[in-house]
Amino acid sequence: MSGLLLAAREGLALEGKWTPDQVGQIDVEWLRAQGLEIPPAALWGSDGAGLLEAAVSIGDCSTGFISPEGLLLTNHHCAFSILQQHSTSARDLITNGFVAKDRSEELPGGGVRATIPHRSTDVTAEIEAAVSAGADDLARFRAIERKGKELVAACEAPPHRRCRVAAFDGGVRYLLLEGIEYPDVRLVYAPPVAVGDFGGAVDNWSWPRHAGDFALLRVWADAGGAPAEKGEGTAAFKPKHWFRVAEKGAEPGDFVMLAGYPSTTFRSFIAAEMAERAELWFPRRAALYRAWIDIMATASQGSEEARLALADRMKSFANSEKNARGQVAGIARGRLLEKKAAEEREILAWIEARPEHRPARAAHDELAALVAEQRRSWDRDFLLGRLLGDDRPLDLALLLVRWAGEREKPDLERDPEYMERNRSRIADRLELAQRQMHPMTEEILFADLLARFAALPEGSRSPAVEALLGDEKGAREARPIRAKAAALLAGSKVAEARERERMAAETVEQLHARRDPLLDFAFALDRELLDLKDRDDRREGAVSRLRPVWRRAVAAWAGKPIAPDANRTLRVTFAHVQGYAPRDGVWMKPQTTLAGVVEKNTGVEPFAAPGKLLAAAASAAKSRWADPAARDVPVDFLADADTTGGNSGSPVLNGRGELVGVNFDRVWENVANDFGFNPDVARNVSADVRYLLFLLETFAGDAARPLLDEMGVSTAAARP
Repeated sequence: MSGLLLAAREGLALEGKWTPDQVGQIDVEWLRAQGLEIPPAALWGSDGAGLLEAAVSIGDCSTGFISPEGLLLTNHHCAFSILQQHSTSARDLITNGFVAKDRSEELPGGGVRATIPHRSTDVTAEIEAAVSAGADDLARFRAIERKGKELVAACEAPPHRRCRVAAFDGGVRYLLLEGIEYPDVRLVYAPPVAVGDFGGAVDNWSWPRHAGDFALLRVWADAGGAPAEKGEGTAAFKPKHWFRVAEKGAEPGDFVMLAGYPSTTFRSFIAAEMAERAELWFPRRAALYRAWIDIMATASQGSEEARLALADRMKSFANSEKNARGQVAGIARGRLLEKKAAEEREILAWIEARPEHRPARAAHDELAALVAEQRRSWDRDFLLGRLLGDDRPLDLALLLVRWAGEREKPDLERDPEYMERNRSRIADRLELAQRQMHPMTEEILFADLLARFAALPEGSRSPAVEALLGDEKGAREARPIRAKAAALLAGSKVAEARERERMAAETVEQLHARRDPLLDFAFALDRELLDLKDRDDRREGAVSRLRPVWRRAVAAWAGKPIAPDANRTLRVTFAHVQGYAPRDGVWMKPQTTLAGVVEKNTGVEPFAAPGKLLAAAASAAKSRWADPAARDVPVDFLADADTTGGNSGSPVLNGRGELVGVNFDRVWENVANDFGFNPDVARNVSADVRYLLFLLETFAGDAARPLLDEMGVSTAAARP
């Protein structure tokens, strides 16, 4: 009996984010017993086709087709950037929500692309063969990266392809993933933020929840169904597969499955690597983002302009900050480091008696040594890493500098992020940032970042920052640092959209010739970032050599299949709708209802439900979307699915492959699930599809009818 069949019959398949090809290896009888009513091959056949093709990636989120006309369901927070792009003080779509009265009114989503899975190919042999005998770890990394770029280039030769080589558990297996990318994605519907984000940061990562975290998008194509450029589609895309809406939703005890693109987990890490995350990475991330959230919150309270500009970043930082705190708390509460260390001792003892696995001991020890080396420059490296993406004007300057430098190289020799295939993505970043900046706040954030660099101990400081601040007496105090930050930003044109567009086409020499102080600072910092990249690349080369040796030994010791760590590739996880006991004497029910929204409502954010929703709640029990047992409209529900970041927007399906909800969160006790699966508290949070249908009828009015028709939902009983 194969390992997967054995594992399935022992009931272990509920743990794991399974790759589509693994689904076909799980025992069919076990899946049927759990509640799967369709053949596993209907999800993903041997030819790589099936219902899971309807699960789509849109950047950092997942989504799924729910109609034959290219309609996508995802989370409100996954579409938030589109709302921000189109919001003004006169037309505040964040506050008021949005619904397109017809398809001509659908709003283009700048920077949003839908990638539909098409094909996967095992390229492990090709990747491994690219590494020459005796190559050191940096050469190893570069050989693997180069081969990956060659495979991707060949894969993307046909039009509209988006490909990547994904490593599983550090290199146990490599897959070439081919997708078809549609750049023209438009917003169709999003509820008011007081519905979509009801409870806000207070309720985030917790239960009970009452958020209508929904948004509807549409993929547009040309007349022949092929991808069209952003905003140039002439017809709604017609997918081969879509998830039909289950009007009865899901009930406690029901079997469900999630399909999506989970981002990153750490279960393949050894204890030393986990400790670095728990003791350094997550605590520092939480502290930094907390400080920056407070700065932006203060600015937003005093300015409507600041509120609209900073809303998306604040939401993202708040989510990451609370997640980081949850990781630290969960690791401590579950004693995950101690358990991992004990497991490793057992594995290492097992290895000693099996000569064929002895190399795994050396691999383990070398992985631990890599962590010790990493810790020596950790604080400075952490801050350098925050320069890319977190601090808006400086991030843009660094992007322009690196883009100019990489364009001087042949395409296959560039950093993958700066290859020609990413030109349009870089252009989007440079363009979309304009609506996400608030000058005074950017100055305060920049000064805070410089102060953190200045506070590093001697011997681990940034040469670029030291040169900027100078060595005059008091140079490290708050006022002169703020003055330096203000001077750099005031003297720069990087924050000006038209100038930034010109800069994006200029050479390194031309950028230097501008004598722009922020660009000059970025050039100095980029030298440090390139040095950091070399060190990171060397370490990744070592990991690609060591991790597979260790993981193969772990799998042999376990005697069961182990789903690989999440890596932003398509996965499916199986579950059941059920509650949990977070602590002694407490039982959390698996379902919330609209009555809970009314109960939580205070009229003050983040618990300020719209009056229209509160009025509709009075007759919710009579709604056709009311749950018969609850006698109310269901809002959110729990299941024991194995999820993580990136699963936001994942369609939640019943045993027939029909849509019953959309995933958007995990409970607080389950945040550290990234490090280890605990079935007692492993609960994800999903919004019930019946709440979406109720909201459409409540808020969308006449525009709801064609949408409901399109989803195959009867409108006969809809309110006039």
